[in-house]
Amino acid sequence: MTSTPSTPSGQGTQSGPHTQSGPHTQSAQGGPTPHRPEATLTADEARRIALRAQGFLGAPDRRAGVRGVLRHLGAVQLDTISVLARSHELIPYARLGAVGRPTVESAYWTDTHAFEYWSHAACILPIEEWPHFAFRRRAYRSRPHWHHHLPDGAYDQVIKQLRAEGPLTATELGGAKNKGEWWDWSDSKIAVERALMYGDVVCTERRSWKRVYDLAERAVPDALLHDDLDDAECLRRLVRLAGQSLGVGTRADIADYHRLKGEQFDAVVADSGLVPVAVQGWDKPAWADPQALATPPRGRHRTTLLSPFDSLIWERARTERIFGFTHRLEAYVPKPKRVYGYFAMPVLAGGRLVGRVDPAREGSTLVAKQVSLDGPKAVQGVAQALLEAARWVGCDSVRVERVDRPELTADLVRALS
Repeated sequence: MTSTPSTPSGQGTQSGPHTQSGPHTQSAQGGPTPHRPEATLTADEARRIALRAQGFLGAPDRRAGVRGVLRHLGAVQLDTISVLARSHELIPYARLGAVGRPTVESAYWTDTHAFEYWSHAACILPIEEWPHFAFRRRAYRSRPHWHHHLPDGAYDQVIKQLRAEGPLTATELGGAKNKGEWWDWSDSKIAVERALMYGDVVCTERRSWKRVYDLAERAVPDALLHDDLDDAECLRRLVRLAGQSLGVGTRADIADYHRLKGEQFDAVVADSGLVPVAVQGWDKPAWADPQALATPPRGRHRTTLLSPFDSLIWERARTERIFGFTHRLEAYVPKPKRVYGYFAMPVLAGGRLVGRVDPAREGSTLVAKQVSLDGPKAVQGVAQALLEAARWVGCDSVRVERVDRPELTADLVRALS
């Protein structure tokens, strides 16, 4: 890593052959801030920083456990698909190993440690970040509301029912759907989802995959229950947290983490605490967590299957840039057009993405319906990841159905035996 001296004002400068030019960002005072890199990273350094920031390089913090993973990542994505497990279970498993699945759910949903809200997508978020999503709650309150008509009084009725009866699912509030298509929600479902977006209601857990709603005034600790922070302060915090969780990233990488707009990133990045850097081979400016730059990443690499919704690989362009690996969820692709499988899970080994596995379960057997290998060196990592995943979900054997490189099938089967 090549660093540059800092000026007395703290703004990095650089001269000579490593000088970088880039777009201007806006400081909180509104003035232009040129992107002057304070350090230059090799592509390998950037990859290792990203792996450590996401919890895949170095010893995992087992004492902090699942809650530590959530705080470290800042957001854990939820999704309806469940193959080996649901995505929010796979994410701590990928970092900590075979933590019990009941432990995962308990860590998220007991003692007011987390809430569900719209971040990168529907995500579990640390409860401490409730105040920093005030900007989004305000935006929801001021915009048109989908195409759903809400009768007069329906919103107030949902609030009244929750106040009287305590936490309830949409079904318990009067039914989630009418008799039409997927988005034909009932009035009570429309009302409670709108209340969730506004912040009057909080999703405090998932029960049989149904959201359980409660009043924010009951579910959010008093010290956090406010919308006092202005948009700039909220955005600064989320940009800083995203930068810390990614380690290093471009404007698009960091903004995408909590689904911020590029101009929102531009308005606050100069005051976010992130450091402008250049990464060799990246064609766009980048920013890094200064703490990540101060301590070179070392330690053991995690070998694991990754959920397609893991924050390590959220942004496709970033995944290709860092790992040279194209990741695409094909669950919604017509079956004849799938290349890697319905729920192909990338395999991380040795700090690289070395292949994919499309898994299923048949009784006590984990079935690798389709395995994609980058080459012979990927066999051991893929086998290790499959065996650990099988143990975690209670399977006592692994069966391989198809390998994209048939000549490696026998090697993989031997490695699994």
